[in-house]
Order: sequence, then structure tokens, then C-alpha cells
Amino acid sequence: MENKLKLYGFNNLTKSLSFNIYDVCYAKSEREQRDYITYIDEQYNSERLTHILCHVTEMIGAHVLNISKQDYDPQGASVTVLIAEQEFPRNQIDRSCNLGHYADTIVGHLDKSHVTVHTYPEFHPGTAIATFRVDIDVATCGKFPIEYTQLLDRQFRFRHHHG
Repeated sequence: MENKLKLYGFNNLTKSLSFNIYDVCYAKSEREQRDYITYIDEQYNSERLTHILCHVTEMIGAHVLNISKQDYDPQGASVTVLIAEQEFPRNQIDRSCNLGHYADTIVGHLDKSHVTVHTYPEFHPGTAIATFRVDIDVATCGKFPIEYTQLLDRQFRFRHHHG
């Protein structure tokens, strides 16, 4: 490889931020539990989660390399966004690292790394409890100002549906 990635200053240190957000809802009937899960699943589907993570990526001055997203049956969603400091033209990918072709999936060394979110909406049979857990991970060698955690927190403020 001729082009080496220049590491400098703060970029030499990896910063990882992981946090979990929980919502617990009293839902006394089976219908209320299903309604809660349906509402959460609609509000936090992979499309909305992708929008949130792309916004965070933009705010930290990174560029999206690849997005992998999935909605799950019966409920839940996951999104992973691979990010880089600068835009990365496809013609700069070392073809020997990709078996000579470009696939739908790309794996590479990143100077920013990734942001991920996974959701776990559940109701607990036999109790009047429905829960929603969000796991968020941000890993970067670049800067991640702490105030961006407040942005993420605001995006996952729970607005309970009362049907």
C-alpha cells in the first residue's frame, strides 16, 4: 500500500462510549403490552435509527462508509454505521483486500470507526410490565464532544403512547 493513513494528535487515541437507555412501562392488559411494543417498534425502526446515527456522524465531522440495518420479527432493530474522517472514494479501496471485487459489504481500517444502536422492546408475560432497552455504542479515534450524548439522549426520550 502506497498511501498510509496519517495519524496525528488526538487521533492516536480510541475513544469508546457505550450506554444503555431503559424505559419501563406499566401495561396491565395484554392489549396494552402489545400496543406499547407496537408503538416503540414503529417509533424506533431501522429507518429512524439510521437517520439518528447519520445525524450524529455528521455532527462529529465524519463520513459514512457503509450502513447495515435490520428490523427484527417480532420486534426490535439494529443499525451499524461505519465511519471515516474523510470521504473515501471507492477507487481508493485496495482491491487485494476485497478479493478483487466490491461486494455489498465492506470491511476496512477506519480512522473514525463506528456508531451502532440496537433496540430490545419486550413485554413480560404474567406481569404488567413492558420494557424497552436501547444499546448505543460510539467508537472513534476522532473527537466526540460529550454534548453529543445529550443529543442521543433526546432522540430516545420516550413519548408514551396512550391509546
